[in-house]
Amino acid sequence: MSHQQLSFDAYQEFGVEFSPQIAAAIDELSLSTETKLRGAVFTRPEVVAFILDLAGYTVDRPLHRQRLLEPSFGGGDFLLPVVKRLLAAWRNTDGAPNDLVNAIHAIELHQETYEQTRADVLSLLRREGIAPPAATKIVDSWLVQGDFLLRPLEGTFDFVVGNPPYVRQEVIPSPLLAEYRNRYHTLYDRADLYVPFIERSLSHLAAKGVLGFICADRWMKNRYGGPLRRLVAEKFHLKIYVDMTEVQAFHTEVSAYPAVTIISSEEPGSTRIVRAVDATRKTLTDLATTLKKQVLPKRNLSVREAQVVNGADPWLLGSSTQMALIRRLERQYPQLEEVGCKVGIGVATGADSAFISDYESLDVEPDRKLPLVMTDDISSGEVEWRGHGVINPFDDDGLVDLNRYPRLRRYMEERKEVVAARHCARKKPENWYRTIDRITPSLTYTPKLLIPDIKGDSHIVFEQGELYPHHNLYYVTSSHWDLRALQAVLLSSVTRLFVTAYSTKMRGGFLRFQAQYLRRIRVPHWADVPQALRLELAEAARLRDLERCNLAVAELYDLTEAEQSALTEDEA
Repeated sequence: MSHQQLSFDAYQEFGVEFSPQIAAAIDELSLSTETKLRGAVFTRPEVVAFILDLAGYTVDRPLHRQRLLEPSFGGGDFLLPVVKRLLAAWRNTDGAPNDLVNAIHAIELHQETYEQTRADVLSLLRREGIAPPAATKIVDSWLVQGDFLLRPLEGTFDFVVGNPPYVRQEVIPSPLLAEYRNRYHTLYDRADLYVPFIERSLSHLAAKGVLGFICADRWMKNRYGGPLRRLVAEKFHLKIYVDMTEVQAFHTEVSAYPAVTIISSEEPGSTRIVRAVDATRKTLTDLATTLKKQVLPKRNLSVREAQVVNGADPWLLGSSTQMALIRRLERQYPQLEEVGCKVGIGVATGADSAFISDYESLDVEPDRKLPLVMTDDISSGEVEWRGHGVINPFDDDGLVDLNRYPRLRRYMEERKEVVAARHCARKKPENWYRTIDRITPSLTYTPKLLIPDIKGDSHIVFEQGELYPHHNLYYVTSSHWDLRALQAVLLSSVTRLFVTAYSTKMRGGFLRFQAQYLRRIRVPHWADVPQALRLELAEAARLRDLERCNLAVAELYDLTEAEQSALTEDEA
């Protein structure tokens, strides 16, 4: 049994009593032995000290008179250093142990972790000379076992610090996820659990209170982070952003790129931006000292200030010259889909093993299959079709009647166990044989540019209008722009600049060339492109000469020498 056992009655807030299903889901997570369900990632002590310094939780302040919240204390990576700093500051005042009881409020859901860390904190207090009865009283006032997103929180906090859990929605029990969604408007789209953790933490900041978190940086740019970015923009000040992608911030390797954010409950203002290049104690201590200065040293070139937040828009965190170029192009030129282009994604079937096979051997009526282009078909930079095909259960009027297509009906019935098990089939059993995405056959015969989702560099391939794209490929068609000329633009460093600025980076430095980022690319109207430049762009693309593409695109956008140099800068 835990020291503070979870109970149904414990989970009440705002006058709501939770169902037994929700209480059972909380208990399930609290007892789980899978770190995946808890999002447990442990932060290195040098990084913890760095965040505490940036947040201002330092021993020269009367920390025992202030309140600190740790929403998911885990093994105590933050909590134990916090306690040490608190005790050091408290001793400077000759206060009594009772002065400490309101200084910390720390929560942990996982029962075994809670018990172990509680014992560690109790042991630390005793080693620091606090008598056992007083130590026990203090620990019991500080530590709580429970769900941070549901437990009542009293009052506000001067500091909120930590490493919120990185948990995907798919592993959260459905009743619990529904309750989270009812409470937190930032749990939008496919947001991970750290997003509502940030929302709730911000909502309990005192005036001029400071939040210091290290977590995945995806919410800062992608779709699901929009509501949280808007909240920060409207009510808080993003004071400091530290890119931690190049340092080992955790004890274990993580797939997501981490960043440190310092957000205060103050009027919005400019943000200090820096990339950490070393995680040693001295380097991070010196960096914290620089970032906290009232005025940045003029000789310091690694830290810059910029206006980052802008409503729900993605945070642009590149170098100042790169951001100036993006803003100039955004003012001067329309978006890609405003000049007669369309950005889309290929077909998702939900059961590729059933819907996709060798085109010639697919035993269905000829008009019920289409030749399919996949990522591996364009790896060379040109289309080299390997002969795959996809079943097409749609015609111009919608989903076809299987009774009209006996070969298709037989083919699908033989694979019904797999096909009907998909979510889309269970949702509408009468349409069990549809692909997830509707297939539009005319796209097959439309010339298009094909773009793989994840790539280190722009990989734009011209397809002349013979193949239908698979779901790992985005495509661009155009009713105005010559596609070969547009290919040169999309192969250029300008496109990479836009995608780098707006997309989340994957492990290994790969970028997401998704539709939402491609649509942000700015281009002039085709009618405004001189004839000679049209020909040069198209020829550079046909030759796949990237240097020539960049030179032609520099002319297209009338780039200055400084702007051309900005395209080759390392990201700040």
